[in-house]
Amino acid sequence: MLDRLLNSTRTASLWLTWLGGTLIVLSALLVTLEVFLRKVFNISLGGADEISGYAFGVATTLAFSYALFERSHIRVDALLGTFPKGLRPIINFFGHVMLIGFALVVVLMVWGMVGDTLENGSRSITPMRVPLAIPQIPWLIGWMFFVFSGVLIGLVAIQRYLRGDEAGVQELVGVKSLDEQIQDETV
Repeated sequence: MLDRLLNSTRTASLWLTWLGGTLIVLSALLVTLEVFLRKVFNISLGGADEISGYAFGVATTLAFSYALFERSHIRVDALLGTFPKGLRPIINFFGHVMLIGFALVVVLMVWGMVGDTLENGSRSITPMRVPLAIPQIPWLIGWMFFVFSGVLIGLVAIQRYLRGDEAGVQELVGVKSLDEQIQDETV
């Protein structure tokens, strides 16, 4: 059951990444239009920089989960190879727990911030006066989905470890090998 949920979550993370990428492309088009209009007609749409900033923030968090599934988050693993092979899955799992623990702290802080924003009706201090809940809520959703994905990956990793499937644990929480990285580049 957890494996099916893991596969569905992986697929959802891919779709969220595409959504985030679309936000970035649309904001790039908006900024391009803004620059063109300023240069050619000396007029401004106003707010393109603000909107693109919100889009970038949301797009980034929407892609966090996909990066987690792809094991693309940056890690310092200089000493990992010096540990006994049987200890590496535990160390990798510990690193995973630390990453998700940090993200959970961020979620709790962002949750409070969004709550304050909604309670106070906070708006941006720009001429657009955007209600800050509009970009903050999808940003929070991205963080929450990241934590959910991380917890799910952690549970499946534990399940695989208890079954003796160290390769399966490596596939979920381990550092990508050089061969895996090269294969990713050629695909």
